Amino acid sequence: MSEAPKTWIAFGDIHQSLKFVDLLPELEKASGVIVTGDLTNHSPAGAVEKVWEAIYSRNPNILAQQGNMDRTNVTEFLKEKNANLHCEFRELEPGIKVMGVGCSIPTPFGTPGEITEEEMAQYLEDTHARLGDYEQLLLVVHDAPFNTSLDVIGNGMHVGSKAVRAFIEKHQPEIVLCGHIHESRGEDSVGKSRIFNPGMASGGGYVLVSIDNGRLDATLKQI
Repeated sequence: MSEAPKTWIAFGDIHQSLKFVDLLPELEKASGVIVTGDLTNHSPAGAVEKVWEAIYSRNPNILAQQGNMDRTNVTEFLKEKNANLHCEFRELEPGIKVMGVGCSIPTPFGTPGEITEEEMAQYLEDTHARLGDYEQLLLVVHDAPFNTSLDVIGNGMHVGSKAVRAFIEKHQPEIVLCGHIHESRGEDSVGKSRIFNPGMASGGGYVLVSIDNGRLDATLKQI
């Protein structure tokens, strides 16, 4: 008899809006929670703690990373909780690993968690180099890959990261979770990599990540 699938609930762009956490189905039953970034809005005092408590009260197994709207204190807090995914990785199942890189490339708004394309590329490659052997990879990034349906803003421009796209093209992770561009909720692909942007959490979007009979899969969901 095959084992029951293991599932993770993934979302991002919380921006301190927590009502949706109570509405997420199956959160207690999930193996864990993955947050792609933007837990706060410029990380005022006590903000990341409130976000953490809201999620932790329903599922204590959390992996999360800072987005462009989070200051470095978010990463430090997550490290203290052994939950940081930014420039880190974990093994979800034998042969199946998850790695994360948060932040975003520069925006017109001068947000605190911005890095250059060169830094983004370095973070991605350096983290990947430490992974060791794996059979399947779940990549968690905050910034969306450039020139997909997931990085389009209201005026039709593609504003995602070219470094993220180049990394996906090169390494072809099975599943990619991203966010950052609130208005581009959806699913796309680059090569064999399936890419998901659930949109802003307050809009009710999330991704159900599963491992069933040794295969990594994901589905875009809506509350």
